[in-house]
Amino acid sequence: MNRVNTWTFQNDIYVQATGTVVGPLESQGPIGDAFDESLDDLHDNKKSWEEAERTMMEKAIAHCLRKDETSMKEVNVFLTGDLINQNVIGSYTARDLNVPTLGIFGACSTSVEGISIGAALVDGGFVSNALTAVSSHNATAERQYRYPTEYGSQKPSSATFTVTGSGALFLSRQKSDLRIESSTIGRVVDFDRSDPWDLGSAMAPAAADTIKTHLEDKGRSPEYYDLIVTGDLSSVGTPLVRELLKEDGIDITENHRDCGLWIYSKDQPVFSGGSGCACSAVVTYGHIFEQMMSGVYERVLLVATGALMNPLMIQQKESIPSVAHAVAFERVKHE
Repeated sequence: MNRVNTWTFQNDIYVQATGTVVGPLESQGPIGDAFDESLDDLHDNKKSWEEAERTMMEKAIAHCLRKDETSMKEVNVFLTGDLINQNVIGSYTARDLNVPTLGIFGACSTSVEGISIGAALVDGGFVSNALTAVSSHNATAERQYRYPTEYGSQKPSSATFTVTGSGALFLSRQKSDLRIESSTIGRVVDFDRSDPWDLGSAMAPAAADTIKTHLEDKGRSPEYYDLIVTGDLSSVGTPLVRELLKEDGIDITENHRDCGLWIYSKDQPVFSGGSGCACSAVVTYGHIFEQMMSGVYERVLLVATGALMNPLMIQQKESIPSVAHAVAFERVKHE
């Protein structure tokens, strides 16, 4: 039996609504007006950064369901993931939702993993709708993966800056102006990069592999999409993914952008750009979807990337395996 990397959905699956909440630095960036809500500070008047992150996810979900005029009782399944050990942000959020829940993890690629699984469940008739939500928080992620913020450690220019934010998306077969056409499930790729301060180089090969696979599976050229957007390759990984694809005769230079470079301005203190589960989610659910609804983009390929390491493996001198998942969105005009 042939392996299927790209899932083309047999039924029309639509985005019903989204919700986005971001931190103070993200709200001050070039697309700060595209988000539903922003925090005044990283603590958000909570006793811990983890509680603040959990509150962001709760708020993002509330914004999403409010826009669709849907209650939690109507949600069939909740798919959630984050960066904190054992997905505790999503799990602790889910304990108050009283809805069937699937915890998922793909590091910074989790947003597209959630959309892909949710769309497949709806397409197969297992559920009528699905709610997905992801989050990341600069202070919680830094404390787990690197050094606590209070430590004040010096970082190289290649380091990425974890986006503080949460994005929620609700999908079903009910017609809307935004259709989920297909999804490409990525392979785990390891190019023997081991520097946790340079995740862009580690993730770029996975992004290139998934983009190439998607285009080959669908028989499309890069020009088919108005925008091919990667998750968090930032200033280090962005030129690298373009170069890797050019070696295979694929040029995405004219229509490629990276969420990690989009969410912050050049004068903000974010080193090489943004990363984190929320990076691709809030940029896409907020700004890019707004642009699609206004007709700037008709077809968008979102490629979220994830570095699948943890501190223990880095301490054991292991390399960093990475993955990238892609989902194709299309603006639909109903008669």
